[in-house]
Amino acid sequence: MAYFKNFKTVVIFTLSALSINVAYAEEVSASNNSKKLIPEATQFVTQHKGTFNGKKLKYKVVAGETYLLNKDEGPTASVFSFDYIVADDKENRPVTFIWNGGPGSSSNWLHMGAYGPKRVVVPSDAAHPGAAPYELKDAPETILDVTDMVFVDPVGTGYSRALGETESKAFWGLNEDTSAIADFIAQWLTKENRWNAPIFLLGESYGTTRAAAVSKVLMDKHLINVNGIIFVSQALDYQGSSPYVDDNIISYITYIPTLAATAWYHKKVDTSGSFEAFIDASRQFAVDELLPALFKGNTLSTAERARIVEGLQRYTGLSKQYIERTDLRINAFRFAKELLRDEGVAVGLLDGRYKLDERDDLSANPTQDASKAIAPAYKAALMKYMHTDLNVQWKRKYLNPSDTELSDNWRWRTAPDGQSWEPKYVNTAPDLSYALRSNPQMKVMVASGYYDMVTPFFDAEYTLNRHGINADKIDYYYYHGGHMMYVHGPARVSLLKDTRDFIKKQLSQNP
Repeated sequence: MAYFKNFKTVVIFTLSALSINVAYAEEVSASNNSKKLIPEATQFVTQHKGTFNGKKLKYKVVAGETYLLNKDEGPTASVFSFDYIVADDKENRPVTFIWNGGPGSSSNWLHMGAYGPKRVVVPSDAAHPGAAPYELKDAPETILDVTDMVFVDPVGTGYSRALGETESKAFWGLNEDTSAIADFIAQWLTKENRWNAPIFLLGESYGTTRAAAVSKVLMDKHLINVNGIIFVSQALDYQGSSPYVDDNIISYITYIPTLAATAWYHKKVDTSGSFEAFIDASRQFAVDELLPALFKGNTLSTAERARIVEGLQRYTGLSKQYIERTDLRINAFRFAKELLRDEGVAVGLLDGRYKLDERDDLSANPTQDASKAIAPAYKAALMKYMHTDLNVQWKRKYLNPSDTELSDNWRWRTAPDGQSWEPKYVNTAPDLSYALRSNPQMKVMVASGYYDMVTPFFDAEYTLNRHGINADKIDYYYYHGGHMMYVHGPARVSLLKDTRDFIKKQLSQNP
């Protein structure tokens, strides 16, 4: 076995944490002002051992709080994280900070599906996972042999909360979240005496938006250079991943290869050749033919239009009649409903391999995302793992999904209140470009799923090939899965191997 359950458990409670359900809600009066009593940070520490990539390791898991502090050293928020720290005599062992996206997602997905030493088992072939009980297995392929890991839950997710008189909204926004996570990393390095450790950032979906911005803030505010960043399902420039915005020409281009891959998977296009050649041809068609055609608009000739319709049919599997009705502009979310409409099912958005028999076969868009069927398995697995293996015994509710008010109160505005600001697509690619130019040794690994209709892989290429980012700074990897490509078993193993190799390569620059 790569993981042993017969281990000695050490649980550290502070006096306040022993009565956390009372102390956290208690209010005391001081000088006629009501103030919330803030207990000491709580930690649950357990000892483990296992074999990872053939290497036997002893490690501890610290599941606990790190307090963010204001300029007066007062706590403003509790950020809960799951820290996997190897008992190693090697000085300056690397640390990888890992988070999911949303905004408003705990780290559950990457924790229990990809990088944690235990994983929940769901069908690799996109079949429905069914109901509980779900199987938890050892994950000896994970990267603990090359780096410690810190799975971070931002404020308003998991056990992370605002403290005292600070409101949760103070942390809910593009800039606010970036600053909070950068502060957490600096505070964690201080708490654990790890300031000279190599640092890696690993984010999924909005977590990549966050990682790019955090890399810049770490450099400018905390004087921390990041050794490397791993993007899982890249989402830096949102124009290329917003197919629901009418007349967004860019999204009609960036989605074509993903639609082609999904149509191939469901055998709605000619699959007699190689998959890779088909995808490359769809890229070329999107850039060299579709983009100029959409740019021409109503000046497109009849012959040109007929050629574009044939090309779209060839790569998407949709009928010529439907393509004509869309005016050559295929909305990716509507594609998910249209592709298998003749079968009465919709395909998943997060993962186009999944199928769902919806009641309304006439709607333009899916009413549900078929690929979200795995969510209950991940939630059940994490809750059981926390209580059984990590001995997290706490009455505080674990927010997964997030605080119900987070999404509606998320602040996308990047300019201060009172200053002129015109709404625009979210874009943290310039932050990444800045960090890469300021830190020449930093590189980026980009992991993309072929069947991801939320953050299409061609958009990753389009985004990162611009913004003044040098091509030799980006390594692209592709997997036969969706947004959470690690749901597909072979893709998960490949993702972990590629991540390990990337980290080792970056570390070799500073032996």
